[in-house]
Amino acid sequence: MLALGTFAVGTDAFVVAGFLPELAVDLGVSTATAGQAVTVFAAAYALLSPVLATLTARLPRRRLLVGALLGLGAANLASALAPDLAVLLASRVAAAAAAAAFTPNAGAVAAFLVRPERRARALAAVVGGLTVATALGVPLGGLAGQWTGWRWALGAVAGLAVLVAGAVAVLLPSLPGGPPVPLRARLAVLRRPAVRAILPLTVLGMAAAYTVYAYSVPALAAVGLTAGGASWALALYGVGAVLGNLAAGLATDRLGGVRVLTAGYLVMAGGLAGLGALAASGTRAPVPVGLLMIAWGAGSWCQTPPQQHRLIAAAPGEAPLVVALNSSAVYGGIGSGTLVGGLTAGPGATAMYATAAGLALVALAYLLLTAGERTPSS
Repeated sequence: MLALGTFAVGTDAFVVAGFLPELAVDLGVSTATAGQAVTVFAAAYALLSPVLATLTARLPRRRLLVGALLGLGAANLASALAPDLAVLLASRVAAAAAAAAFTPNAGAVAAFLVRPERRARALAAVVGGLTVATALGVPLGGLAGQWTGWRWALGAVAGLAVLVAGAVAVLLPSLPGGPPVPLRARLAVLRRPAVRAILPLTVLGMAAAYTVYAYSVPALAAVGLTAGGASWALALYGVGAVLGNLAAGLATDRLGGVRVLTAGYLVMAGGLAGLGALAASGTRAPVPVGLLMIAWGAGSWCQTPPQQHRLIAAAPGEAPLVVALNSSAVYGGIGSGTLVGGLTAGPGATAMYATAAGLALVALAYLLLTAGERTPSS
């Protein structure tokens, strides 16, 4: 049930990308302006996650998780009924707050409920909900948006969140909250030079990954895909995301985080540059587009395991804190990338693809320049 909750959160975070043009037309704004719905969600999540962790530390875990899911449902219902962009953006901030309260605590509760030798599998199951949302939730949301309208798609996410809240209320045992940790103490880990060097890379890498993603439907139209074809292409992106995440987890233990990230950024840059070249030339080639989407997804989502591994190696006694900060950095990068994508949407899809590929190479350059902040995982 906790994994299903993170699936709802992940779908909610990115589902807007599947029906962005329809949403823009309905609200009477440009596609770039409508993309702010993704930007504000990601930015709010990044900023609110450490704050909410501090404010809710004492709350019993079941009450917190159920409340967060009900809040997610209410916020999505408000988004589905939004009469204009201002109301939509406000409801996306509320949804981000609920997501930021749910996801880190779902992982902590899963780890607490099982025997120590099963904790990694429990955490993988809960985090897997987010990855599966990337692979299935977003394309299905895009198809639902085309068949029934974007409001019904957001309403479906609201319904799923409420259903999971009911299941969690029944199935989850009563668990106490933890001791309060002041926000200043949570952020003290940023004084470590290695942590300060690693976290900006997460922002850069995710910004590169998501410069085009929120605008993927019009961007994929530039390479000859219809709205239905874009949904299938996003599904292939999701397949790449799952494969990249799994491969990176295995390879990081053997090769180290820097090597895995180097390969990932090169693959991401290559996938995005290839799509840009097809858009610039007007070539219509569905099979290469599908392969490039897989490369883009794999390069995007291979980042998290090695980055978390490097951070934990840099601050082994403060692993929960650095993982939470990395989660904030992930959403900070998503928000930044979506903002950059909106700014480059005017010149066209080729400019968006080129900018994203360039950011991936900037992330690679930053990685190689800062790899001297050595950790055991480097």
